[in-house]
Amino acid sequence: MFSLSAIVTFLIVLGVLVFVHEFGHYIVARFCGVQVQTFSLGFGPRLFSRKWGPTEYCISIIPLGGYVRLLGDDPKEEISPEERDRSFLTQSVKKKIAIVVAGPLFNLLLALFIFVGVFMTGVPSLTSEVGEVQPSSAAGQAGMQPGDRIVEIEGKPINQWEEIRETLQMNGGKELQFVVEREGQRVNLKITPMLKETQDVLGDSHQLWLIGILPKGTHTIKQYDPLTAAMMGAERTWEMISLNVTGIFRLIQGRISSDSIGGPILIAQMAGQQANEGILNVVLFIAILSINLGIINLFPIPILDGGHLLFFIIEGIMGHPLSLKTREIASQVGLFIIISLMVFAFYNDIMRLFIKQG
Repeated sequence: MFSLSAIVTFLIVLGVLVFVHEFGHYIVARFCGVQVQTFSLGFGPRLFSRKWGPTEYCISIIPLGGYVRLLGDDPKEEISPEERDRSFLTQSVKKKIAIVVAGPLFNLLLALFIFVGVFMTGVPSLTSEVGEVQPSSAAGQAGMQPGDRIVEIEGKPINQWEEIRETLQMNGGKELQFVVEREGQRVNLKITPMLKETQDVLGDSHQLWLIGILPKGTHTIKQYDPLTAAMMGAERTWEMISLNVTGIFRLIQGRISSDSIGGPILIAQMAGQQANEGILNVVLFIAILSINLGIINLFPIPILDGGHLLFFIIEGIMGHPLSLKTREIASQVGLFIIISLMVFAFYNDIMRLFIKQG
């Protein structure tokens, strides 16, 4: 069902995401003076553990998550007077919020770091070589052919496919002078873009000026200086955050099918596909999943970081924490929601594997 490379890639991807998330909680807790008792990658029985200082570091058998256990994070735990200063629940609300938010925040920072690094070291960019021309399109009627390479539009040099798209939108529906290279010769073409309705990944309709061509799929590697790469990385991270948040809300509203929800099996399948495409795809896959993990964890569902964040915000407003009974009931509701979502995600994964493929 899964190749060895898919399984290994899945474990690496998951391990990186979980480690970064838990490290965020861990390092900020240490910075705030809170004692970290356990740092674990995975759940369940321990495969490896070692204690350095007051912290036990573990790798556990179930790789679908991890946890950082802090001194005093269980309200029922007995804390000696000398341990109170290092206990989580005796910290100020600001410190507790910082520790809780650090996990999702580190996931978002990981994505930013990856995007900046990719832009600096070289990102594949589609060339302006044409792979397909729709016969009845503006380009087809003007005589453009598959294999042509667009080198100029209205005197502006063109090297990348994205530049074609940008130039068409900037000039609206006016007739444009194209220069293409064909079998070593430069050929002039006059093309008037047509306004077409297209849909993005979220199903939103947009009107774009198009000429009816598709790229051949050839790439060049484009590198950027550190400042440009930082700006582009931040922009790409924000785009992915917005896309994730919008997608999740539309899923809740029923505007996106719940069949799109996937669990670990789907992630393993996608990890295997990315591994076949190369290391760059795996790294970018980690960035996208890291953003997804960070955002989901900030949702105000008890037992998630967002649920704890909500409790501490309420504590800050009220001047005292919610009662233990209220938090326990809320946590049970949150656990029910999370388990239900996991069961549903597994159900979708199994349907994809064994029914829809048939």
